[in-house]
Amino acid sequence: MAFKPSRPAQKPGGNSSRPGGGGPRPFTPGGGGPRPPRGPRPMPGRQVQPEHRLNEFIRVTEVRLIGDNLEELTEQLGEPVEAGIYSTSKLQKWAEEIGLDLVEINPNAEPPVVRIIDYNKFLYQKKKREKELKANTVKVEMKEIRFGPETGDHDFEFKVRHAKTFLSEGNKVKAYVQFRGRAIVFKDRGELLLLRFLKELEEYGTAEQLPRLEGKRMNVILTPKKTGAPKKKD
Repeated sequence: MAFKPSRPAQKPGGNSSRPGGGGPRPFTPGGGGPRPPRGPRPMPGRQVQPEHRLNEFIRVTEVRLIGDNLEELTEQLGEPVEAGIYSTSKLQKWAEEIGLDLVEINPNAEPPVVRIIDYNKFLYQKKKREKELKANTVKVEMKEIRFGPETGDHDFEFKVRHAKTFLSEGNKVKAYVQFRGRAIVFKDRGELLLLRFLKELEEYGTAEQLPRLEGKRMNVILTPKKTGAPKKKD
């Protein structure tokens, strides 16, 4: 029997299959060796959902077409386009042919209501209208006017003029009499003062309630009349 020489023992960490033998072994799943460095995972792109269903995302078989551009669509498509019920696939094809979008305006109708329009232009005009509406909305503020139980006639008339201006501008006015210390015994005087105040402003505003005492303060709130300030007499 022939004698076979034994293999020389490998050094720790060695690898006889690679030149030089030493160095770390490549990582294999389930095996030994160092793991590759774990970097940050890429975040998936966040998709913005449109406000309306568009084009191929409209899944119903039939829809109702409306719009003020039907004559224009007729010219572009070369065939009559009228308001009414159509198959969804036909309107999707029309929209694609002329480079517009089939937009679901009212998904709760039976069948859903759609238009063939430029969706980006539609959103732009919608935001523009909302911006204009917001700019034209008058912000109502609450203006406060303070009296003391001993307010004189000159100071009273001065504050009445301010209240007229506030009410003419569409703002509410909260007038109150502040009682300090023992001045609370003059609450009847404060009530008469506020009733006089209401009388002076009856053409400009309406009292939400009669003067009411809350703690050491008696107040009343006036709402401007919709007709605005009265016209000046010649």
